[in-house]
Amino acid sequence: LQELQSSGRGRFLLEHAVPFSAFLTDSFGRQHNYLRISLTEKCNLRCQYCMPEEGVQLTPKSELLTAQEIITLARLFVKEGVEKIRLTGGEPLIRPDVVDIVGQLYKLEGLKTIAVTTNGINLARLLPRLKEAGLNAINISLDTLVPAKFEFIVRRKGFHKVMEGIHKATELGYRPVKVNCVVMRGFNEDELLGFVDFTKDLPLDVRFIEYMPFDGNKWNFKKMVSYKEMLDTIKQRWPELEKLPCEASSTAKSYKVPHFQGQISFITSMSEHFCGSCNRLRITADGNLKVCLFGNSEVSLRDHLRSGASEEELVQIIGAAVGRKKKQHAGMFNISQMKNRPMILIGGFPVSKMYSHVTFFPPPESALMSFPLCQDALQNPPNSKQWGHTFSHWLTLRASCCVFQKDPSSMFDTKCLEASPVGQVSTDRQSEEASPGSEFCTGASGSCAEVPRASDNLTHTDEEGRATMVDVGGKPDSRRSAVAGAVVRLGEKAFGMVRQNQMKKGDVLAVAQIAGIQGAKLTSQLIPLCHNIALNHVEVSLSLDEARYAVVIRSSCQTWGRTGVEMEALTAASLAALTVYDMCKAVTHDIVIEEVKLLRKTGGQRGDFSRI
Repeated sequence: LQELQSSGRGRFLLEHAVPFSAFLTDSFGRQHNYLRISLTEKCNLRCQYCMPEEGVQLTPKSELLTAQEIITLARLFVKEGVEKIRLTGGEPLIRPDVVDIVGQLYKLEGLKTIAVTTNGINLARLLPRLKEAGLNAINISLDTLVPAKFEFIVRRKGFHKVMEGIHKATELGYRPVKVNCVVMRGFNEDELLGFVDFTKDLPLDVRFIEYMPFDGNKWNFKKMVSYKEMLDTIKQRWPELEKLPCEASSTAKSYKVPHFQGQISFITSMSEHFCGSCNRLRITADGNLKVCLFGNSEVSLRDHLRSGASEEELVQIIGAAVGRKKKQHAGMFNISQMKNRPMILIGGFPVSKMYSHVTFFPPPESALMSFPLCQDALQNPPNSKQWGHTFSHWLTLRASCCVFQKDPSSMFDTKCLEASPVGQVSTDRQSEEASPGSEFCTGASGSCAEVPRASDNLTHTDEEGRATMVDVGGKPDSRRSAVAGAVVRLGEKAFGMVRQNQMKKGDVLAVAQIAGIQGAKLTSQLIPLCHNIALNHVEVSLSLDEARYAVVIRSSCQTWGRTGVEMEALTAASLAALTVYDMCKAVTHDIVIEEVKLLRKTGGQRGDFSRI
């Protein structure tokens, strides 16, 4: 209200306010003046908590709302009394016309707030244009302050881009910048104090959210950390924590540590629901109106709009849907059994984040562990304070261990879990192979076999010592994979410019990633005796190591064929490293490329290799 009174546009809206529409008032007297619009079902991350294990069926583009349809519906809702519109997804900032949509919304007379909820990956790049177009509120989803844990969750790099987006928002004057953090027992509840400390020097509102059930997230009450439990934990560290006043329709209970710039809030969706003051409606990317986040009842505004319904008819349809809204949680007594869309297709609070298929607890004593190295790795996973290189080391150990494990709170059968070095989890492994020269035991039979060691002879020379290409025609096809790495030490100045994306040649990490992928595909043209391999998958990732002022590169390649992909992985890592050098050499030539090496490979007659 103070912000509205202090601006010319705000004073005009307050002075010309009209009585609230009866069509947006439900049978319990709740006035719905807040509309959330999903712009897309797509996302540039692959979060394990948001995407169900079986994936999601994306709606054909022709069935999604066009920009003009979004503005038409928004205009209708604003005319009936909606004062705030939030753009969600999927990830709304990957929609090409998002800036234009914000600009068109800003022209709607009566709309006071245009907000966006984003994962933050594209925020720093787009925010100046979004602010100019009229965006005046931002929520950024971030569940961990540990880069390695972030990468494990989302299966992508990008932690530094999210942090860059947060800082860009504060630089451009957004007050506060809201950071949404879903708290889950056994995953990130030990980071509560770190998130509170995050508000010390930045004007943030870190919002701790109790997670809720959605299709595909295997919701479990035991994983929920309640608002009161979180509050007690924080008060032990900051007993002087102050409660802040809040508006009647607010979903958050807000607190502040004295002398901190920012504040914290709690979204008590489960322990102390706020249904009685709910003022929210949602429109999905395919044009369906949802009057309750928990419910699966939807009305297609898109179909009515495209069939030529008049404005009056649309208002009647909307009013009827609002009138059917239940008192709380879509009228269900046990919401853990509800049927609803997956969160990625709703665009509500990012509160579907459940990691039941990825456990960070030691397995039960009955778990089958083949040998002591596996036993140590599986029984001693790193906690949040140890994430980083410790976690990647733990994943490498886990990669060679098959563990029959059952979550005691899960209804699913025992499965054999494998954690890969890039943090992805696969179930029901079909085969296991071991490291060179080691004894390998299969979990299925318990049998052990000696894996052959590497050959003492060079395979790329003939009897007279001349270079020759290996004939692989007689080898059987099999699944082959390799992971390689490299490190580029930049020095403090160049490292800082890469982190802030200030290099004149462009985004160093993005360009190097593309170069690495291209390099893997061109390996046979660069390395004379390499076979031309049809690669099934290439992945190159780059992360920043502030302690060494270095870029850490990881590349992985996969194929189904008669020869391995070690050279493809090494070429990818090398070309990515050389690209980093090329893009940074204008700042300094004191750049060192080191630790170019094969980290792991699987498949082939000589068995697996892992550098632990």
